[in-house]
Amino acid sequence: MGGRIFVGSPGGKVYSLDANTGCTYWEFEVGAPVRSSITIGPSSIGWLAYFGDQLGNVHAVDIVTGKALWTTLIEDHYAAWITGSPTLVGTTLFVPVSSREEVAAANPRYPCCSFRGSVVALQASTGKMLWKSYTIAEEPKAGAMGSLGVQLRGPSGAAVWSSPTFDPMKDMIYVTTGDNYSDPPTDTSDAILAFNAASGKMAWSHQVMSGDAYNAACTAKEPGPNCPAAKGSDFDFGSSAILVNLPNGKRALIAGQKSGVVTAVDPDRSGAVLWQTRVGRGGRVGGVQWGMAADNSKVYVAVSDSKFSRVAPDTPGAQTPMFNPKVTWLLDSRTGGGLHALSLETGEEVWQAPHPGCNDVPGCGPAQSAAVTAIPGIVFSGGIDGHLRAYSADGGRIVWDVDTKREYRTVNGVAARGGSMDGPGAVIVGGMLYVGSGYGLWGGTPGNALLAYSVEGR
Repeated sequence: MGGRIFVGSPGGKVYSLDANTGCTYWEFEVGAPVRSSITIGPSSIGWLAYFGDQLGNVHAVDIVTGKALWTTLIEDHYAAWITGSPTLVGTTLFVPVSSREEVAAANPRYPCCSFRGSVVALQASTGKMLWKSYTIAEEPKAGAMGSLGVQLRGPSGAAVWSSPTFDPMKDMIYVTTGDNYSDPPTDTSDAILAFNAASGKMAWSHQVMSGDAYNAACTAKEPGPNCPAAKGSDFDFGSSAILVNLPNGKRALIAGQKSGVVTAVDPDRSGAVLWQTRVGRGGRVGGVQWGMAADNSKVYVAVSDSKFSRVAPDTPGAQTPMFNPKVTWLLDSRTGGGLHALSLETGEEVWQAPHPGCNDVPGCGPAQSAAVTAIPGIVFSGGIDGHLRAYSADGGRIVWDVDTKREYRTVNGVAARGGSMDGPGAVIVGGMLYVGSGYGLWGGTPGNALLAYSVEGR
């Protein structure tokens, strides 16, 4: 926008950078990590940058000066955070709410669980809350006592991890949800939900997988007292649903799940299933993670399917998971990855491109967890191995491959090194490609590089 790019950071800052040089125009101190992408749009008081933080706040900042215009706390649960980008429609900002309570439940003394996912509508110019709709209608209440005498609560969970999808034809907001954190399981977890954009009233829901109540207490060999009786598969939807027009004149909402299954539903028939296609084996860090992309005929789906083995702490390439510092694990260098192209109309596989392989490098995983980006003729997919690859949209041939896992000389003089690619995908605009490199969770290699590529090789 205006020759600038905007990016947030785990260090709690948002930056406005020159799109051609990377030089800094301004930096804004948020006070909490920013994981969501930055949404840019006009308002009655000028062009603003909108984003959420990991304390449940939404911010609006003037894109020219970096001055704060407003901040609104949309969820006061201690574990709430905003991971998906806000969606701006006219004068209304629609914001998804997720949480880290699923991880907090690993503590056997934690009274699991009380968070409910939600979607919030804000007035874009002021931050005033217009409506808030929970993904679980029932408030959490006291249930059974845990084995350590801790009061358990539920229902909970069904977080919204990704950006809402707006349907101008129906004036609807669609979101996908995660699993439940505690018993009892609900019928709106692991689901596609439709809300009226004006009122926030839920219009319909379609649950793709039932009974998926799970939290980090379930990962141990001997599940902790907070693990739900269902002990679900943790097969969240982590990415947005894609609204597409089909060649046959109808429409579809297409969503990928950690189960490894892609589901297309009919938004004009209350979410009736059109087709389902399996692209991966699925898992807690498997299946479809952070996002797909589509063109006029195909949807492009990258598969994670990371596999870990517990190893000694001094094993080359070993990592420590964020939810259990007593464990070290190693990524399987031969399991996971692959990019699939599916027909929008039928879900049939048009082509499939396997990951090129890790050559048995310790700690390298072939998973392709990052969101996919598509431009005419080309599809970009980043991997845990640190590579960003460009595939031909016609047949899946790799036409460009860059290893970002190395040291860089930066424009601002800060030491930088690339690492794994996970979470957000590449952003392409004005003949340039921008991508972050360095994601240290879930077996990945950490880093701190924001990279810019051009077709001229600048």
